[in-house]
Amino acid sequence: MPVQHRWSEAAAREAVERYGAQGVSEALALRTYSARLLGADPQLVLHGGGNTSVKTTATGLLGESIPVLCVKGSGWDLATIEPPGHPAVRLEPLQALRALKRLSDEEMVAAQRQNLLDPAAPNPSVEALLHAFLPHTFVDHTHSTALLALADQAEAAAICREVYGDRVVLVPYVMPGFALAKACAAAYEAALAAGADPEGMVLLQHGLFSFGATAEQSYGRMIELVGQAEQALSRAERSLYAIALPERPIPAAALLPQLRGALGRAAVATGAPRRWILTLRDTPLTRAVVDDARLSDWATRGVATPDHVIRTKARPLVLGANPTLAQIEAALAAYTADYQAYFERQNGRVGGHKTMLDPLPRLIAVPGLGLIGVGRSAAEAAVTADIGEAWATTLLAAESIGRFEPVQETDTFAMEYWSLEQAKLGKAVEKPLARRVVLVTGGGGAIGAATARALAAQGAELALLDRDPDAAAAAAASCSPRALALACDLTDAAQVRGAIARVCAAFGGLDVVVSNAGAAWTGAIASLEDAALRASFELNFFSHQSVAQAAVAVWRLQDSSGDPGPGELSPSPLGGQLLFNISKQALNPGPDFGAYGISKAALLALMRQYALEEGRHGIRVNAINADRIRSGLLTDAMIKERSTARQLSEADYMGGNLLGQEVLASDVAEAFVALALLERTTGALLTVDGGNVAAMVR
Repeated sequence: MPVQHRWSEAAAREAVERYGAQGVSEALALRTYSARLLGADPQLVLHGGGNTSVKTTATGLLGESIPVLCVKGSGWDLATIEPPGHPAVRLEPLQALRALKRLSDEEMVAAQRQNLLDPAAPNPSVEALLHAFLPHTFVDHTHSTALLALADQAEAAAICREVYGDRVVLVPYVMPGFALAKACAAAYEAALAAGADPEGMVLLQHGLFSFGATAEQSYGRMIELVGQAEQALSRAERSLYAIALPERPIPAAALLPQLRGALGRAAVATGAPRRWILTLRDTPLTRAVVDDARLSDWATRGVATPDHVIRTKARPLVLGANPTLAQIEAALAAYTADYQAYFERQNGRVGGHKTMLDPLPRLIAVPGLGLIGVGRSAAEAAVTADIGEAWATTLLAAESIGRFEPVQETDTFAMEYWSLEQAKLGKAVEKPLARRVVLVTGGGGAIGAATARALAAQGAELALLDRDPDAAAAAAASCSPRALALACDLTDAAQVRGAIARVCAAFGGLDVVVSNAGAAWTGAIASLEDAALRASFELNFFSHQSVAQAAVAVWRLQDSSGDPGPGELSPSPLGGQLLFNISKQALNPGPDFGAYGISKAALLALMRQYALEEGRHGIRVNAINADRIRSGLLTDAMIKERSTARQLSEADYMGGNLLGQEVLASDVAEAFVALALLERTTGALLTVDGGNVAAMVR
């Protein structure tokens, strides 16, 4: 879809009033409003890309007026930026830097920080000097895919000049920083001297700038310039990925766990983290690229704009159609070897002082399937996949008018190993369960939802299954925007397999299963109807077996296609963990709870059997023994009934344990988290009941 001019005078006024109430100037309020318009369009910028600025004044401590550049700060995304995201930097000292012949990156960052009005503000953009050296009040910078299709060409200058005439300044590719800022300022001034009145600037193989006296003018020019690029692209490009494509021949749920496991084994060999989250994009656009016979050539060309290399590396890993595990592993080995050779080649060129990043691919192309983003989290994998789609869009558009030729290896390496660019990725310490995909059954109930939230707080990626889709969705929303909620009747083995397949398709695989769902059937065992006992076993035993079988099948795919022999362990396994919610009834049966207690006793035996048989595959199997937890099983009505029958207050009934305290669903959740973190524990039954002597494990 072509970019849309979405400026609204009413919305702009509303932003001025709203931000003005916070003490923000009109200029910065409008800067924020138009920056968000740009950031909201993925055809212009993606995930922290692009930058914007406004030149205005601020009042100093002595009441003096200080000319400042309010420029996008590091860590802010244009789509959600707020006024603090454009920190104010003293303008005149920045402009004075242009007189220097050279300025190192470290000196540039220091100079920018020294001139921040608020020393606690984020670092100004690495392109702040470019904004400062241009004379315009408002300056916008995007990585428009349409513009890049023109700018990533061997004859890019001629193509852009034909499209834009003198409306833009053309600047050959220069690494961002001081040198680029000076080159852009000189090119702009040369255009003025030649009688032109440029409205924008095309940085070849990089991106697009627009500028103006007002926020609306600069924004409008950006939209118009991108619109011209779109009009210049052939209709063949648009129709290429609008066609209907055949169904994918490869089931994602089968391939992605194998791929995830192969990535883990390759990671161990290279010293990289072994767990990764995968996100599949199988749109007509991505299929048009990955199913094309030219894919192997296209994949070697490079990124659409150098900024993307820190997310996707210089090229995707290309697999064959319907790849076998051996083919996947061979392709990964070749990819990592090529990356190491690339690093050694380029590092030697710059003096050998760089430290190699991990050599694993971040984008994987599979004919018949799509593009796969690889990340430390579901959010990061989605960012990578988004940028992969932008690459595919730019590639197809560029090929429709010529040949896609972005920057080459030397410039790509410089950007990938540029410390200022690497800072965008952040160095935050990962949470204990980061990179783990966790499935919780009965996720809409009190214990399931509490457990899911506790696991999410430790960094896990969550999928929740529940018979009630609304309850599952509500619980998932309380965990994470990317948590998956699925309706599933756990007593239907086919539904269970289908749900776990959807989890694998969404995240690339599976690491932990909290098999939590259950319900109680009451009545004296001697008079209990056969149907009730069978129903109890269907949910409280056989559904857990169905979940466990389906999960183990995924873990087999993740770890290898072979089976270790007697006494052998799976090679470098990702393994897995089964966590069962059993109940004190398995150890301390109560009257009229036979259907429940017997099925739970069978579940305890099932847990131990899986621990016995699956340890050599790196699979840990543990359980929780909980008692008297307010939930769908132990309802308020049941608590009132039982406490009355025992002539106790509800508080005394719920606190009827050695600690004299009610045990909460959150306590059970914390116990599940603790078991998930115990890397050398299997076959364990952890009691969470406040102390019940009769249910103690002997």
